[in-house]
Amino acid sequence: MANSEQSFAIRRLHSLLGVLPIGVFLIQHLFVNHFAVYGEASFNRASDFMGGLPLKLLLETVIIYIPILFHAIYGFYIAFTAKNNIGHYSTFRNWMFLLQRASGIITFFFIAVHVWQTRVQVTLHDAHVNYEMMHNIFNNPFWIAFYSIGLLSTIFHFANGLWSFAVTWGITQSEKSQRVMTYVSLAVFVLVAALGFTALIAFI
Repeated sequence: MANSEQSFAIRRLHSLLGVLPIGVFLIQHLFVNHFAVYGEASFNRASDFMGGLPLKLLLETVIIYIPILFHAIYGFYIAFTAKNNIGHYSTFRNWMFLLQRASGIITFFFIAVHVWQTRVQVTLHDAHVNYEMMHNIFNNPFWIAFYSIGLLSTIFHFANGLWSFAVTWGITQSEKSQRVMTYVSLAVFVLVAALGFTALIAFI
């Protein structure tokens, strides 16, 4: 009984972290990137503002890196231990369950590469993230494809995760409320994807 309650508590924490703070950071990050739509100078000002925040490394570690690491580790555990019923019950929600796990794995590696390019390498070379740096990355078709897949995967994982979050926290208990939440998740996916891909196109 204790193990079952502990597992449920961990799943709730895992779900919560996917929305707060990780999901909020995702939208904030894409919002900053969206300034590229308004030109190089606009993005550079937004990037300089974020880069100049006090206690930036501490905030990133506590609010972003640690929650992402926990969410990823437990997510991998779920992905490789959960039983998918696609072969027997090919329902829409079973497919979403499978895609949520697959997108989580893709998202993890995408974030790792993105952090390496825009945090680790930048720090090692005492540089700063600006429009020119991002434009140079997207001069390579490989990185355009890589970021497109990674962005789609990350946004899907977040949007579909909202549905799971609502169920896990008892917000949507009836079949009707869960169906409504499916449409809400779809709307979030479309809106956030538009935010992210307009920025990507602007960098290109």
